[in-house]
Amino acid sequence: MLDRDGFRPNVGIILLNQKNQVFWGKRIRTHSWQFPQGGIDRGETPEQAMYRELHEEIGLKPEHVAIVARTRDWLRYEVPDRFIRRDARGHYRGQKQIWYLLRLVGGDWNLNLRATNHPEFDAWRWNDYWVPLDVVVEFKRGVYEMALTELSRYLPRQDHRNRYLRGGNRPRGPMAPSSHLTLPTHVELPPGASFDPDPQHLGAAQPAAHRSPT
Repeated sequence: MLDRDGFRPNVGIILLNQKNQVFWGKRIRTHSWQFPQGGIDRGETPEQAMYRELHEEIGLKPEHVAIVARTRDWLRYEVPDRFIRRDARGHYRGQKQIWYLLRLVGGDWNLNLRATNHPEFDAWRWNDYWVPLDVVVEFKRGVYEMALTELSRYLPRQDHRNRYLRGGNRPRGPMAPSSHLTLPTHVELPPGASFDPDPQHLGAAQPAAHRSPT
């Protein structure tokens, strides 16, 4: 389903945890990292498509998240010809997206990269909100920057005031920066998930040529 300008309606999802870190997924069999996203089917609203893609790509249901905000209008990116099927060239140009900012109200254990038989990701991690765009496929980077910038004003405030005082504890050393986040040994990863503590070492995105971008 394309609009008259050749753009396919699509939704993008920025999922926050309680530390305002975002879900960051590695596209299956590539070195490219991205947010969940997918097309809007005929007859769907953007919100309905968002919930469907949320479950298909990372296994979450509506009760696992809360909507914080969405972009006011469509954000567009064009897809280079080499990534477009031959039969679609000439009338397909790219994606136009509504982006949603969600808060995870469930637990990490609710995430499941194998919720369907056609997984999009083979690894995931939590990352600082301003994700490293050099590991995003190049033609999506502008839209990512626009979506992150527009939705950043809605980031929930974190209450650090009495986090240690309420429990009668004091931090015993400097807090490790989230860019060097490590997974606690007592936490189990959900089915189909793996954890890379620093995806930036993977270098620039190199999407597999045989997979069409979504």
